[in-house]
Amino acid sequence: MNSDLLKVENMYDLSHTQARELLDSVTYPWEALPGIKDFILQLGAKIDTDPELSAQYEKRGDDIWIHKTAKVFDSAYIAGPCIIGAETEVRQCAFVRGSALVGEGCVVGNSTELKNVIIFDSVQVPHYNYVGDSVLGYKSHMGAGSITSNVKSDKTLVVVKGYGDYSDISIETGLKKFGAMLGDFVEVGCNSVLNPGSVIGRHTNIYPISPVRGYVPANSIYKTGGEIVEKID
Repeated sequence: MNSDLLKVENMYDLSHTQARELLDSVTYPWEALPGIKDFILQLGAKIDTDPELSAQYEKRGDDIWIHKTAKVFDSAYIAGPCIIGAETEVRQCAFVRGSALVGEGCVVGNSTELKNVIIFDSVQVPHYNYVGDSVLGYKSHMGAGSITSNVKSDKTLVVVKGYGDYSDISIETGLKKFGAMLGDFVEVGCNSVLNPGSVIGRHTNIYPISPVRGYVPANSIYKTGGEIVEKID
């Protein structure tokens, strides 16, 4: 079934996130969204009680753990619960609203806002991005000004849909807030909007200034006007 393509196992390499246990417990990645906050608190408790881990992290305020090799600019705002991984850079005026699990070697850029997210290792959201209620896979990248839209205009629950060859996909999520699921190595062009329920398969590129909705298959190029073509090596 085409819906199998949206399963966690077909979207992500879980060796590149501290959220492996959480994502292993669900079928589709968006099913992890309601559990992110509690999962971060559980990880934080392990950091606090494990001498080896606690030596690697600095605890700042309530339920905020930042790896000692991470660079966080003074003007960045971080609310808990939140974990920032090794060698990650949180730049000027970033706004981390909480329930954010940020991996190693990431860039959270100037004026970027995060809320209720899993950010895999080596992800870049470097310039004016909003990422809410989303999962961003290993080495995915969001171009300047690209955002996730996490609530439908009519406030109804999100249904993940497929189009064209994937029109058999229609999955009720039961979620009012659902941004985007980006597979590993996804590239999102500047000023694109990922509408509620967007699921982008691995190694796919989204053209700049694209309004994306529903499932976009792996190894594709999403072009202006919504045309989707297969990548050719």
